[in-house]
Amino acid sequence: QVQLVESGGGLVQPGGSLRLSCAASRIIFSIYTMGWYRQAPGKQRELVATITSGGNTNYADSVKGRFTISRDNAQSTVVLQMNSLKPEDTAAYYCNAHWTTELWGQGTQVTVSS
Repeated sequence: QVQLVESGGGLVQPGGSLRLSCAASRIIFSIYTMGWYRQAPGKQRELVATITSGGNTNYADSVKGRFTISRDNAQSTVVLQMNSLKPEDTAAYYCNAHWTTELWGQGTQVTVSS
């Protein structure tokens, strides 16, 4: 069974950092575009960042300069490094794998609060 498993969420103060990781199994990881999305309570799920199989990245305007997405094809992992976190970054963060199919992880909660 294909799995995307996120880890690294938690509670952090404004201005702090968190590192989210997503481990994929049972897919040919290197061919997938990988991404992170987030969903805050009462809001629609939104794109945070994506990285293509070739390493091209795309970021939501709200996170540019603060978040960095990277991938390790040998380890089948994608990482989202989040710096200078703000309360408005509070959301459930979901790992996504996209090729001819769309795959989602279960999500990990990020809460930014003092």
